[in-house]
Formats: sequence, C-alpha cells, structure tokens
Amino acid sequence: MVKDLIYKNRSYRRFHQDAAIGMETLRELVDLARHSASGANRQPLKYILSCDAQTNAQIFETLGWAGYLKDWSGPEEGERPGAYIVILGDKDVATQFFVDHGIACQTMLIGAVDKGLGGCIIQSINRERLSKALDIPDHFDILLVLALGKPKEVVQVDYIDTDGDIKYWRDAAGVHHVPKRKLEDIIVTQYGE
Repeated sequence: MVKDLIYKNRSYRRFHQDAAIGMETLRELVDLARHSASGANRQPLKYILSCDAQTNAQIFETLGWAGYLKDWSGPEEGERPGAYIVILGDKDVATQFFVDHGIACQTMLIGAVDKGLGGCIIQSINRERLSKALDIPDHFDILLVLALGKPKEVVQVDYIDTDGDIKYWRDAAGVHHVPKRKLEDIIVTQYGE
C-alpha cells in the first residue's frame, strides 16, 4: 500500500555499506522518476548512477549530511551509502527545472523503500568539487544527490505541537527522531464533509 511505503520512507543517513546495490536497481529507480510528472513536460533531468566504491567515495566527500546534528560530520566508513544517484538539470533542454527534481527524488525513494532500501535527498553539495570529480559537462546543473543503501539506523517520527521544535535529533541509543507537525495543525480550512 502506498501509505505504508510513504510512512516507511525516512531520511536515512547510516547504512549497511557492505549491502550491495546493483546498477539494475538504480536504473529501475530512474525509470520510475522518468515516468513522473515534469513541468511543461520538458523532462530536463539527467542522472549519474554510481554503485562503484571508488566513485561513491568521491561523491561522499562532496556532501554535507545533517545540518541539525552539529557534532556529526556524516556516516563513518562501514555506514556509508552503497549507491548514489546524482540528479542533474540539462540546461540544453530547459533553463528552469521547477520542482521536477523533488518529484523525481521522492518517486525514487518510494521505489527504494519498496525494495527494502532507504535513502536521503541531499542538497548540501560542494558542486564545484563534485563536478570536477565526476567530470560533469558545463551544460548540467547539479540539483540534488540521492544517497541510497540498506538502512542501518532506526528513524522514529515524533509528533509536535504547533510551537514545538522541528529539529531532528538522536537519542543516547542512536535512534534518529524526526519531529512532524500534527495533521490538524497543517490543515488551514476544510470545505465539505
């Protein structure tokens, strides 16, 4: 059921690094994104896929991992993603990418959860360094990086009051807590039954 997949889909940042993700899985996830909505149907997104340990290490070094966890610089060796999908905007196709990359990433994450995987959408990227590392041509904008793997952490949703803190945190047992607003706090008005 879609609801179950969405509820299981969290931002995972620690993985079983030795759990391999094959190229066919990455291609299947991109195929899901390819069939998703695109502003004006321009379809300007392109993808770089990596399940290669050396390339993964290069990508990893360009990423910021958890802004609210000030004392944590990212997953340690052995807990790093098994694969990455770099989402690019092709400026030869469009000059505006709208929200296409958000739609694509969410679609791929739902597909990943369905396969027993998890991931994290990362926008904190040293784009210049990543572009050099992967030799990305100038007509591509690096939009997002999707880190993927078999989750090695528990992510728990906590519901907050309207004035509560939205910053995620980890407890002493390493459980990652993600505060979410309650449904009644985000619906402004309802019309009808």
